Amino acid sequence: MINVKLPDNSIRSYSGIVTIMDIARDISTSLAKATIAGVIDGELKDTSFVVNKDVSLKLITDKDDIGLEIIRHSTAHLLAQAAKQLYPTAQVTIGPVIENGFYYDFSYERPFTPDDLQKIEKKMQEIISQNLPVIRQEMSRDDAIKYFNSIGEKYKVEIISNIPEDQILSLYTQGDFTDLCRGPHVPTTSKIKSFKLMKVAGAYWRGDSKNEMLQRIYGTAWRNKEELNNYLFMLEEAEKRDHRKLGRQLDLFHLQDEAPGMVFWHPNGWTIWQQIEKYIRKEQINDGYREIKTPQIVDRSLWERSGHWGNYSDLMFTTHSEHRDYAIKPMNCPCHIQVFNQGIKSYRDLPVRFSEFGCCHRNEPSGALHGIMRVRGFVQDDAHIFCTDTQIEDEAHKFIDLVFRVYKKFGFNDINIKLSTRPQKRVGDDKDWDLAESAMIKTLEKKGLEYQLQPGEGAFYGPKIEFALKDCLGREWQCGTLQLDFNLPVRLDATYIGEDGSKKTPFMLHRAVLGSFERFIGILIEHYAGVFPFWLAPIQIAVLNISEKQINYAMQTKELLTTNDFRCIIDHSNEKIGYKIRENTMRKIPYLLIIGDKEVETNTVTVRRRDGSDLGSMSLNDFMHLAQQEL
Repeated sequence: MINVKLPDNSIRSYSGIVTIMDIARDISTSLAKATIAGVIDGELKDTSFVVNKDVSLKLITDKDDIGLEIIRHSTAHLLAQAAKQLYPTAQVTIGPVIENGFYYDFSYERPFTPDDLQKIEKKMQEIISQNLPVIRQEMSRDDAIKYFNSIGEKYKVEIISNIPEDQILSLYTQGDFTDLCRGPHVPTTSKIKSFKLMKVAGAYWRGDSKNEMLQRIYGTAWRNKEELNNYLFMLEEAEKRDHRKLGRQLDLFHLQDEAPGMVFWHPNGWTIWQQIEKYIRKEQINDGYREIKTPQIVDRSLWERSGHWGNYSDLMFTTHSEHRDYAIKPMNCPCHIQVFNQGIKSYRDLPVRFSEFGCCHRNEPSGALHGIMRVRGFVQDDAHIFCTDTQIEDEAHKFIDLVFRVYKKFGFNDINIKLSTRPQKRVGDDKDWDLAESAMIKTLEKKGLEYQLQPGEGAFYGPKIEFALKDCLGREWQCGTLQLDFNLPVRLDATYIGEDGSKKTPFMLHRAVLGSFERFIGILIEHYAGVFPFWLAPIQIAVLNISEKQINYAMQTKELLTTNDFRCIIDHSNEKIGYKIRENTMRKIPYLLIIGDKEVETNTVTVRRRDGSDLGSMSLNDFMHLAQQEL
């Protein structure tokens, strides 16, 4: 008898060998229809896998995350099959799963067009309707080379040729198409329900610019039409909210070829920056941080001592002067230790909290740059805490409070937390790692916070907590971080005098709440679609006069508002009032104050919000009280 243990600890027994699909059918017909794979003793297998001994089994359906990943992988194969049927001379290469979808790279004599994508989609639907079984077979490396040579797939031959000779390979066949793949795949093509081909892009073979440029067709696949439509809607909404487009529309910033990856901030954008910096500075001062400023360019010797020159130099901008090599700082930590090292520190002085709005530069590849989300020159709300072992937990506690307080201020309430623990390759002794990890776990648990444990994902120099916020579209952005460092204080000779009079090395916590200012502002632009909360709006109030007769009163109104610290403009153009309202609403200004003859006579203003709601006529003092309440 073969005994199969299911997740609910029940046992199914069989007198002979069975497949995963046989077991699913034995449980229920509806479950068999939904099953697309199984996990046997922790290993993912196709439904055709033969069970010939006692095992534990978990059936996988499209409701499981791994099930959706299998569907996406199978859809990539479906794409390749359809493309080969329509364009037989196209060569297939690789087709992996990516976030929210998949892609497949092809070599073809002409560029694929949008019409081609429509034809391929139609052909994919035809193959789905044929309900073709997806059959797995095993083949030796040499036989696989012979097979793919026989059908003219030279890229597959090249892939297989780099695999060790004694390896047995798995191939999957559906109808007239066979592909090399580890699997698993859906049992039949009809299991693929909802997909869409998105775009074509260029991609070098094996990611090497010396190789041929291939054509990469991207697609997305989901469990059902509703999920697909929701995803397509989110993409459409994300395009409307693109920070690069809104940056131009709202006159916030621009980028240009003469300074790749560097941002030119316009007055409106810089106003947002200043409001954020002012707010963060106040929060940090309240939490006991002392702000410092360190040099932009530092001698090579410091970067060698810190280890950055040997491990990070490819991403550093360097310069030379008077027979000395320098680097523009890619991060602030080594410089903060130099400030800490000035003068003798006692255990009574700790913790020491240094903060800096530190400008850093990293030589990111040009292809990786993306608006202000990924740049070469950026500023971090960076800080470093030097403390004793007994202070780690308390400092972590205070920092987590700061993170949640700041994110709430910006309108982010959905925060995911990840705790990364010691990797195999690391510095520091296990006692220090035990202490640091324990302090972080205790802090998270005492605060009742759920977190995802990432074993082995910590930095080589210490464990870390990462804070990822979710925007209004459900996208996750990792911004905040708290990292404990056993390495740098030792390398750069940071010490303090302990209670017993001996020199000791402090623990150092790297921390940031926003991360890069540039990236965080980009996130805010897309989260709010440029409709910033009143306190952040670069222009808070626009005063609109109906005709030239009200210009003096309008100017007096603007002057009073400005004196009371509101960011205000006056639109005294010769356009009609309807046009002025429309234009300033498009600029997403929170309040429009309309002034005509009646308002001048009654010493009032007519208040209109950017959402179109009319608050009617009120005195300027009443309006300022309303605006102050919103602040």
